[in-house]
Amino acid sequence: MKHEEHEFGQSLPSPACGRGWLDEVEPGEGPHPTLADARATFSLKREKDSRPAALRRGLVCATQYARRAGSLALDLVFPPACLLCRRAVAGHGALCAACWGDIAFIERPFCERLGTPFDRDLGGAGLISLEASADPPVFGRARAVARYDGDKARGLARRLKYYDRLELAEPLGRWMARAGADLLSSADVLVPVPLHRLRLFARRFNQSAALARVVARESAVPVEALALERVKPTPPQVGLTRAQRAANMQGAFRVREDMAITIAGKNIVLVDDVLTSGATVNAAARTLLRAGAARVDVLVFARVVTGA
Repeated sequence: MKHEEHEFGQSLPSPACGRGWLDEVEPGEGPHPTLADARATFSLKREKDSRPAALRRGLVCATQYARRAGSLALDLVFPPACLLCRRAVAGHGALCAACWGDIAFIERPFCERLGTPFDRDLGGAGLISLEASADPPVFGRARAVARYDGDKARGLARRLKYYDRLELAEPLGRWMARAGADLLSSADVLVPVPLHRLRLFARRFNQSAALARVVARESAVPVEALALERVKPTPPQVGLTRAQRAANMQGAFRVREDMAITIAGKNIVLVDDVLTSGATVNAAARTLLRAGAARVDVLVFARVVTGA
């Protein structure tokens, strides 16, 4: 992926700013309107409609300029810094060139099912890795921005998840929307992987839901954060084998009864921060498919790559 410094929270003035009253003139009601009739109609129309419209445009312009001025003032107090190393960058929510270059972004060629990169271009489209052929996932396709085994990508994911760095959801979500463009083009609903209520109470936020909201805004695909519930308080997956992870996630999810209609017959994209063994997203996908989902794909920020 090409290096970009992502700047958010700022907006440019609308093209409508600075326009005058440009209202249409309605024709007179009589069969033979005079010039005086036309002038009177124009005057009434302008007085009735144009002033509120101009006032609204003025308020929009003033709001945009105030937001821009506030952002510039914020830059003076808190200069933009790299999300990882804190070096100076052009705008908030950006990575410096060095940190960007250290992220192992996942680009084609990759496995169409698992989204894991191939070591070399094997030619042709729609290739499936040996891992996907030997042990097909429950979900249809998975896409990720970067490899989790790189220090930089792991650092971003961990800071969002464990250190309350909610501002990271903005750039990470934008990158996810680009990496998962082929999934999102046919998606009907985004569903973030939920936390159990006890875990949510302790952590205070769900990082997957925060990412899903950004992806929803960027892709115009609606998000249903409450469609899927985590009903089993599973212990942390860290340190478990693949088989233990799968057993750990059995019966962990359910679709809320009042949300079943939003799932049935729909193409769902599950959103999570990290994909490791796939046990969590497989269990969630299985629950959604049993509830009648037509298809379930997976979009994450980073994924573990064990082979290609």
